[in-house]
Amino acid sequence: MDVQSSSHQSLLILTWATSMRKLTLSEQNFRGQHGKAYLFGSVVNIISAEAVERNMTTGRHVVRDICCRHCKDTVGWKYDKAYESSEKYKEGKYILEAELLYGLMVNAATPNQSDVGNVNIPCPQLESLWRSSPVASGGRHEEQRDLRFLPIGKPRTVPGVRSVRGVEASAPAANGITHDEPPLTTELAEHGTSGKGKEETTEGVFQLTVNLPHEPHRVQIMVSSQEQVQDIRQSVVELPETFQYTCFHLEHQGQRVNDFVELSEVKDLTPNSELTLVEDPYTEKDARLHLLRIRELIGAVGDRTDTLLGVEAGLCLHDTIVSRQQDGVASNVNGASGTAGSPTPSHPLEGYDFESPGSLSSLLPPTRSQQPKALKSISVSPWHPPPYHLRQKGHLLYIQLTTNEGEQYQITSCTSGFFVNKCSNSKFDPFPKQATKPLTSHSLMTLLTSISPSFSKSLVSLQEYNSQKDPLAVFQLTNAIPMSPWAVQAPNSLQTTHQADAVRAQESFLIAGMDNSDTLRDWNEEFQSTRELPKDGVQERVFRERLTSKLSADYNDAAARGAVLVARGEVPALNPTEERDAQIFVYNNVFFSFGADGVDTFAAVGGDEAARVAVGKDVSGVRAVNQLDVEGIFTPATVVVDFLGKRIVGQSIVPGIFKQREPGEHQIDYGGVEGKGVVTANEAFVPVFNKLSQEMRVSKHPVWDKDGTRHDLEASVETKGLLGTDGRKYVLDLYRITPLDVHWVEKYWSRSSELDSAEERTAGDDGKACYPHRMTVLRPELVESYWKLKAREFVSTELDKRKVGSSLANGVNGHAEEPAQSNGVKSPGDSVQSDLAEPQEPKEDNKEPEQERIDVSNFRFSLNPDVFSGQEPQTKEEKAELSRDEGEVRAACDFLTSKILPELIHDLNEGDVGLPMDGQSLSRLLHKRGINVRYLGTISQLAKSKGSRLESLRQVAVQEMVSRAFKHVARRYLRYLPVPLAASCVAHLLNCLLGSHVNADPMAQVDDTLRNLYPESDFAFTNATPETIRVEVEDEISLRFRYDLQESWIGKIKHVQLLREIAVKLGLQLEAKDYRFIRGSGRESSPGESPTVNGDQSMTNGHPSTAGKKKRKADRARNQSPLTSESLSAEVTFQTDDIVNFVPVVKESAPRSTLAEEALEAGRLSIAQNQKELGQELLLESLSLHEQIYGILHPEVARFYSQLAMIYYHLEEKNAAVELAHKAVIVSERTIGVDSAETILGYLNLALFEHASANTQGALAYLRHALDLWKVVYGTNHPDSITTLNNAAVMLQSMRMYKESRTWFEASLRLSETTFGKQTTHTATLLFQLAQALALDQDSKGAVNCMREAYSIFLSQLGADDKNTKEAENWLEQLTQNAVSIAKHTKDLQSRRLRRINLTPRMALGTRPQPQAGQSSSEAANADDPTGRREFDSRSLDELMKFIEGGGDASRMGTPKKRPGRSHPKRRGGKPIPS
Repeated sequence: MDVQSSSHQSLLILTWATSMRKLTLSEQNFRGQHGKAYLFGSVVNIISAEAVERNMTTGRHVVRDICCRHCKDTVGWKYDKAYESSEKYKEGKYILEAELLYGLMVNAATPNQSDVGNVNIPCPQLESLWRSSPVASGGRHEEQRDLRFLPIGKPRTVPGVRSVRGVEASAPAANGITHDEPPLTTELAEHGTSGKGKEETTEGVFQLTVNLPHEPHRVQIMVSSQEQVQDIRQSVVELPETFQYTCFHLEHQGQRVNDFVELSEVKDLTPNSELTLVEDPYTEKDARLHLLRIRELIGAVGDRTDTLLGVEAGLCLHDTIVSRQQDGVASNVNGASGTAGSPTPSHPLEGYDFESPGSLSSLLPPTRSQQPKALKSISVSPWHPPPYHLRQKGHLLYIQLTTNEGEQYQITSCTSGFFVNKCSNSKFDPFPKQATKPLTSHSLMTLLTSISPSFSKSLVSLQEYNSQKDPLAVFQLTNAIPMSPWAVQAPNSLQTTHQADAVRAQESFLIAGMDNSDTLRDWNEEFQSTRELPKDGVQERVFRERLTSKLSADYNDAAARGAVLVARGEVPALNPTEERDAQIFVYNNVFFSFGADGVDTFAAVGGDEAARVAVGKDVSGVRAVNQLDVEGIFTPATVVVDFLGKRIVGQSIVPGIFKQREPGEHQIDYGGVEGKGVVTANEAFVPVFNKLSQEMRVSKHPVWDKDGTRHDLEASVETKGLLGTDGRKYVLDLYRITPLDVHWVEKYWSRSSELDSAEERTAGDDGKACYPHRMTVLRPELVESYWKLKAREFVSTELDKRKVGSSLANGVNGHAEEPAQSNGVKSPGDSVQSDLAEPQEPKEDNKEPEQERIDVSNFRFSLNPDVFSGQEPQTKEEKAELSRDEGEVRAACDFLTSKILPELIHDLNEGDVGLPMDGQSLSRLLHKRGINVRYLGTISQLAKSKGSRLESLRQVAVQEMVSRAFKHVARRYLRYLPVPLAASCVAHLLNCLLGSHVNADPMAQVDDTLRNLYPESDFAFTNATPETIRVEVEDEISLRFRYDLQESWIGKIKHVQLLREIAVKLGLQLEAKDYRFIRGSGRESSPGESPTVNGDQSMTNGHPSTAGKKKRKADRARNQSPLTSESLSAEVTFQTDDIVNFVPVVKESAPRSTLAEEALEAGRLSIAQNQKELGQELLLESLSLHEQIYGILHPEVARFYSQLAMIYYHLEEKNAAVELAHKAVIVSERTIGVDSAETILGYLNLALFEHASANTQGALAYLRHALDLWKVVYGTNHPDSITTLNNAAVMLQSMRMYKESRTWFEASLRLSETTFGKQTTHTATLLFQLAQALALDQDSKGAVNCMREAYSIFLSQLGADDKNTKEAENWLEQLTQNAVSIAKHTKDLQSRRLRRINLTPRMALGTRPQPQAGQSSSEAANADDPTGRREFDSRSLDELMKFIEGGGDASRMGTPKKRPGRSHPKRRGGKPIPS
């Protein structure tokens, strides 16, 4: 760059810093490719490049790179077009990157920087680079990142935080990636490449001008020729300058343009053409929707009281963590230690207590100020609807509103727009009111601006308020049911106080009209029509899967709402004369029934228990069939909802299912008609069922009806086929798609379990009561694993045969005899071992690699799902055939018990799999391995046999069994209980289980008026006592999990964690406060800890506070509302009012997107093959597909963001990893839960990525939040938290906070010694790192001792030749030499100081430098002097020898030639432990 350009750039620094003061916070929170970036409305002195289309993390955009007109350096880009509706506000605006402007770090100049004048300005006459203009729509907190141009560096192993003492301050720069690359294709080739079928490039993107009837009179938007006109309409509606328009059409050259045609089909439409927006007359529906739109824009849509979503549904805490971090430590972004004598920088981990229990305040957002109001109120007027004679004149809607000035207006909506009328509260006169200025407008927004002077200013304030949160945190979820938190704020808190809103009750009318006809949908026809859509091309698959995802979300929402109404008794039954459990319902075109055996269908296999399990299995079966997507097979949309102790099934209505057929015709066309006694097999169903059975590993097998007639079926006899009146073939009752777990059935089930007598039910092999039902089927994941095992055995056998044949051909007669193992079925262990060795043998012959291929077309494997289910073969051949099928199923069950279960325990014990932290993560882990939850007792016993290493697994398993047992107990009490008594019932049962230490004999809180109101109700719950509940829970665990609890189990439970598990399973929303589980204690006390009360002033969020009085006062003020507790005199732990709400627990059957997953796997494979550019393109393709198909706010998208973030982290794309991790956390909180295990792991990974990106302060804030959540979910001292504690220590060490890091290293070491033992490589590795930390903290003697101990363990466990042992030996030698050198040097200096002490009276004996904040005097005395000189202690030589002070060799200690192990030796590659 020449001198002139350099001078010009220096000036740009000044003008940039000056302009930054004018930007709002939302305009500053952007991030470009090179770091911090800012959004501006206009920029001058630039040159724009050609428009290109790029995929960014926020969606697809058309952008232009912009360069400085003088130096020609790229400084950012301009947004021409955004395809996502949430990003439309950026169109026409500019992103400028600070790093590209002046080459400084991101934090070198902030909007509040006061020393701007220090910049040298050689040429002050030059113009400034830009002039800023406010962005009306508000900015975006989420950093924007063009993932298309991510730097692709040389592949290398990414070191984990576990071992890094220092971190690179910035991400690597792009190498060789230019901004004029072709845009990313959005179509995948058949084999995962993108060479063919690319979309049209930017040649089809051009600019259009839209002329408006009002200011600003014209807007320019970037469009694509492939877009439809309705897309242009949507862009106009969402632009900040034009969002008041909702009812209009577009014209070109005076001709109306059809909304549903592509722009390429519009006659004479060319680039730079002009369209004209013409306002249309309103209809009643248009007026209603316009009012709803305006209410949303002005913030008048208050908190809705929803029958489904519950309190604070979709809660997000991410932004509150960021705000707290910015408020507390904004001035110490990287935590530099500064000079001696300066205050110690604060950090988010300050004051953390490792042993304190979790506090529910971690689950609550901080109190936020009330949002500004543009109007006091706006609603439908009491004068609505218009009378008949005025409808003829065009009156559509009457509205009343009150402005912030207190003026009340009555407004008429007519076909021409809106005007102020002359109505009052007592007089009806809906005609225009006379005024000095016209009070009429086509848009209600424009009219509000005219009648309220403060409206415009209040609207701007509202937009600024809304922009303080990430848009992802506030967007409404449309493709998923938002997660409702189990711990919520008190109903009287500022955040949840019920507000008056007249339109809350009117929203149904505004959305659906007076007759509610707009919301009625034919769900079945929509689902089946979607399945029949073409799926040949990529775009067809995208459209089909996106429509399926959206339709499933809509149906799940409607079915769940209907199920809640059915459970509450608000929907009349179609058969009211039947028993309650046999009643059926239809609501909103959804068919509902109870998950109970109302008509004795399951009487022989367990009755109600079997029926309840069957409907749950049916949902899983429907989801599996939908995922396979077999052509010609149709399934009804199915949802199961658990609510208030009832299980309700919601299904779309299959045409013809209620049709009465002709005499002699069966109601079912394929499968069992009346149980197993009557079987039919319509030949028309055989081809489609054959396709389905092949995919599901089901064999074609015979079944026999009650007459002994044989029928060959392609599916289980319980699986039914129905030919609908629409001509489609439907498959129903998919609860038996896999065989029974015969080992479990034979061991723990007998027909005597159907009897009522407890003595007669005791028939299990273990002497306990029989299992409650016979629906113990194997999981599909296990069948798939067993199929893979058999396939490997087949390949191995074929290879053995080929090897023998090759030997015979070469004349090697000594090896002609084939091993005996290859002739029969191998044991699971043998097959796996041979699998590991055999694939290497074909590599011996490289000349003819095609000979190594194995033809698997002859491989056959399938299981008979109807074995052990009462089938009675008639002939000897049939009996032999059935016996073979039974043997195969037994082998699969053996595979589960002898292979899968031990392998899981082994992997957990060796650390190859992360330990679950709660019941949900444990269940997900078991299901992934093909293990049923009924094996929890076995898991607990196996974990106990491993000792302390798997103690946490045993605790989680026992806790999960207790919570599930309590769920069944509570379900029995709640099932037939009236809704108003449900809260009293649950509160009393919780007091009996968790509050018995506070009150050993709690009394149920039942209102006498309710008791008298429901005289026929069953009030059995009032007789429950802690002893009876304990016995019932123990019996349920013994019955369902075949596990016996210890006698003292009730005293060892983790109260908060068990309460959380119960609340999640029952759908409870409890008031978040510190419940008293021990008499006299406001929270759960740790062993050896004195009891404390909720309001204890020494506690801050459950942790001892070391901050000052002001900080404690602020913390108490912040936490006062959510942590209000009952007084010490309260008799019970839970009051009825503590049960704030019940929410439904929904199980749905929506399939995942196979297209998006294929793109992800193709990207991973390409990266693994070192094709990084192709791999990144495929990953971005998968990102786009996930967001298009699911929508951004969806659990699958959250999981994908997390996976992609980890991939980019390994690719050294740290900024991209950070952004994706932020999104993953936000979406996970809103759709999975703020305290779910996935959310916690997301925060831990986010902290890892932030630290790698040199934002250690932010990393520590996220890590602290994750640890707080971890305490609530699991408690303290989870084994996997060893890694987290170690990561925190490394982060503090990178901030030069050696004293603090030492504390965290020691905590990690203590937990490792407790979990793994002292003489283990895990502990030795932590000792190694602690020794380094002690050396940095100038504790040479402690460092030597720790390193010596680490060396001793490595030597005994790994031997002298292991690299860990050698490295520890080298470090021990260096540390020892350094300690001796320091001791000698200190002795010499001490002697000199004693001789010259009278000559240097500058510092009196015993004087210490001023300690820093949070630092003791002794620590301050040992701090480094900024000049390199040191004042020495006045202690004696012996005292100094006991406390060896580090010297000038510290730097050499900190950078050894060889870096020590990151963890135990198996993880020496530096792989980060994904949290």
